[in-house]
Amino acid sequence: MSAKGTLRRNKTDIQKHLCGDYRLILNKVIEKNLITEREYNNLKSINKEDVEGHVVELVDKIMNKGEKCCQSFLNLLQTDEDVETTFPELKDIRLNDTCLLPEPTQACSADNDDVESKRQNKEEQYQLNSQPVGLCLIINNENFTDGINRSGTNKDAESLAKVFSWLGFRVLMCTDQTKDQMAQVLKYLASPRDQSQPEEFNFKEWFGTGFIDRHQAPVHGDAFVCCILSHGKQGVVLGVDREPLSIKQITRTFKATDKSPLTGKPKLFLIQACQGQQIQPGVLLQDLEDDDCPSPFIPEVADVLVAIATVEDYAAIRHKTDGSWFIQSVCQQLKEGCQRREDITTILQRVNDEVSQKEASSKPGAKKQMPEVRFTLRKRLVLSP
Repeated sequence: MSAKGTLRRNKTDIQKHLCGDYRLILNKVIEKNLITEREYNNLKSINKEDVEGHVVELVDKIMNKGEKCCQSFLNLLQTDEDVETTFPELKDIRLNDTCLLPEPTQACSADNDDVESKRQNKEEQYQLNSQPVGLCLIINNENFTDGINRSGTNKDAESLAKVFSWLGFRVLMCTDQTKDQMAQVLKYLASPRDQSQPEEFNFKEWFGTGFIDRHQAPVHGDAFVCCILSHGKQGVVLGVDREPLSIKQITRTFKATDKSPLTGKPKLFLIQACQGQQIQPGVLLQDLEDDDCPSPFIPEVADVLVAIATVEDYAAIRHKTDGSWFIQSVCQQLKEGCQRREDITTILQRVNDEVSQKEASSKPGAKKQMPEVRFTLRKRLVLSP
């Protein structure tokens, strides 16, 4: 069934539940750009309508915008944490009858072309078959030795833990690491024969709804994710001792070797840290061949993706309560895009777009942020819940 058909079939129940907090759902749809600023203002100020009337107008507006908008609205109802908490009854409504990413229709008779197509698709995508899928390490630097703390970083750590646990990863966290401690824990996870005991690194592990002390040795799977939440400067992240660790050194620690358990496997680095002190302004838009020869060898820096909160020289914005623009967008876009079986680069492109549209000042265009993604992935990386 189409998204619009699903929305139409469940329209009465959806409207009944959304009446519980109309302002919240209205703010959510404008955040996701499902309606324009003008439509938002009109819906917010309808006269002679009760709350139910406002909700009816909103849902009708969404349905009139077509299939794509309806699908985005259904995704919002199913994946947004605030919506899930405020409207728990929505779980009882069958909103997932529509296929978030339609499966290709198979011919009645399987021929050689079908077999070859499946083989090529498998070769072009990283295979994630291990249980758990892999390790997700979060380095969460909040309390710095100079007394300057990073308020809001725990919200980012929790959001990352929830989404990567949902995606099948074992999530470990180290807090308040110096530059040397960060380097040591990364080396430990990259070196299969390292004899250090996990207790030395004070790992905490995400378990259900929070982090607990855990001393079970980490074991790699088919993918690795490293999230670093800290202060930073151009090309580096800072330990809590204000000493710099270069992003290049971080990624090179996991370069492919004959003995590495991660050789040939995807390695993602998500970095929430300033890359300078400048505030990035906005600009008003005026108008809207290689040999195909397989080889048994891969470059040692292959299979890496680095996503940084901001381009070099500029600051990254973090709310003291709600967390950072970048990490919160990453987590939300993962929840939405992974259900549609989108690859990671497509999802992070949406993050770039979403963060770029945010405003950090009452004056439009005065304070902006532009994340940066660079990668040497050789295949599509699709993470699934």
